[in-house]
Amino acid sequence: MSRIRVAQVATGNAGMLTLRQLIADDRFELVAVSTSSPDKVGKDAGELAGVEAVTGVHAVGDLDALIATKPDAVVYCAMGDTRPVEATKDVIKLLEAGIDVVGSAPGTLQFPWGTMADKVIDKVEAAAQAGGASVYITGVDPGFASDLIPLALASTCQRIEQITCYELADYATYDGAEVMFDLMGFGAPVDSTPMLFLPGVLGLAWGTAIRMMGTALGIEVDEIVEFWEAEPAPETYEIAAGTIKEGTIAALHFSISGMVDGHPAIVVEHVTRTRDDLRPDWARPSSGGGAYRIEITGEPSYVVDVVPSSEHGDHNHAAIVAACGRIVNAIPDVVAAAPGIRTTLELPLPTGRGTFVAPAKV
Repeated sequence: MSRIRVAQVATGNAGMLTLRQLIADDRFELVAVSTSSPDKVGKDAGELAGVEAVTGVHAVGDLDALIATKPDAVVYCAMGDTRPVEATKDVIKLLEAGIDVVGSAPGTLQFPWGTMADKVIDKVEAAAQAGGASVYITGVDPGFASDLIPLALASTCQRIEQITCYELADYATYDGAEVMFDLMGFGAPVDSTPMLFLPGVLGLAWGTAIRMMGTALGIEVDEIVEFWEAEPAPETYEIAAGTIKEGTIAALHFSISGMVDGHPAIVVEHVTRTRDDLRPDWARPSSGGGAYRIEITGEPSYVVDVVPSSEHGDHNHAAIVAACGRIVNAIPDVVAAAPGIRTTLELPLPTGRGTFVAPAKV
């Protein structure tokens, strides 16, 4: 079977890890890498991925140069949280060029109906049909922790009253400063409103997962209700992303509830700390520094903690690896799919096919 020609867009926290798998995975032939960082242009993909392999593929600085290599698919991991319009335009450009897109952004394309403006959806669909290409956006949460796993459990239930998907994590070791400070507001005054908590933003970010689960369950979400609260730092201290000053935001608790007839039927809830001792009354992972918890109230009911770990880092690193694995392993199915916006509800049940490696003999 011929290998799929794949290009990589962006080499940040996620892009570096998807690039690492693309280099090592025999299912794919890496043909291009693009970056928005001038200091990375010209560097070998192996160096950017942090591996010893010399690939002969050198990073370019613009999307047109990447498109010129004529990949079958692009893994798109550029920042979308703070630049959703630009990310959407990039995806449209790739689709129009006949290139399938699998990636982490823009998040609204995970399940845009009811969340993204119809005219934008129409533009993406038109580009996909014109290029004969498809796009699939996923990750951890929103991603498999708030669609694939809860829906797998839901398939065993005779009755469901509520599904709640939690992310419970200590972010002290997460070094994504743009996400931590600009988006989530850590280190900001407790009486300020970070970008993530401006009215409608939570619903925009996680409404995709909630509406997807609603569609899978055969229910219609009437409205999205947002809630958030912050805890100040008791003193000044350092985390991987920077400084948390005394009195500024140090822990967050927020939720997004999909309401059906006044009842919170599908809920996504996050508890994000930058120190383990903050707000012990908020929900905590069952073990380790982070977990994705699925609670189903019904018959039967479930409480399931998924605790990621990695031989190369802690729970935060493991969660990013998981998101990247989900993205890269979806490429063959997305390439085989019909043109258009594809979702977890339409793609074949993932199996991790092609990823098994026998452990080394001692």
